Amino acid sequence: MATLESRLTDMLTPAVEALGYELWGLEFVRAGKHSTLRLFIDSPNGITVDDCAEASRQASAVLDVEDPISSEYNLEVSSPGLERPLYKIQHYEMYVGHEISVKTRMPQFGQRKFQGILKAVDNGMAVVETAKHEVELMIDNIDKAHLVAKF
Repeated sequence: MATLESRLTDMLTPAVEALGYELWGLEFVRAGKHSTLRLFIDSPNGITVDDCAEASRQASAVLDVEDPISSEYNLEVSSPGLERPLYKIQHYEMYVGHEISVKTRMPQFGQRKFQGILKAVDNGMAVVETAKHEVELMIDNIDKAHLVAKF
């Protein structure tokens, strides 16, 4: 996770948790005046639009006081959804046995994109069984990962 995202996570986690939600993760998408800070919140009872609005107000107050982002940006708050992104090692551990899609920062086994069943998580590695073979991916090398929803 980049330094800004780490600082934002540390800054916003207590505010979100004080409302009774978990800060599932966040991402800051840089695009000049159209940059976006996305917060994903979760709770055992699910997340409603009112929950998102409440967390948005709380996060906005913290961000206004701390002012960690010098450029203009939009704040979005939502639930992680069915194809929830995986940010922390605990997220990977929770979803062993589920299908995931992964994009790595640096190529592994000659490619950067993998999709398959998450078989195990151990010693910083995620074992993914793809259609062709089983691969061990370094979690620190994963740029983005999310669940694949089945309908």
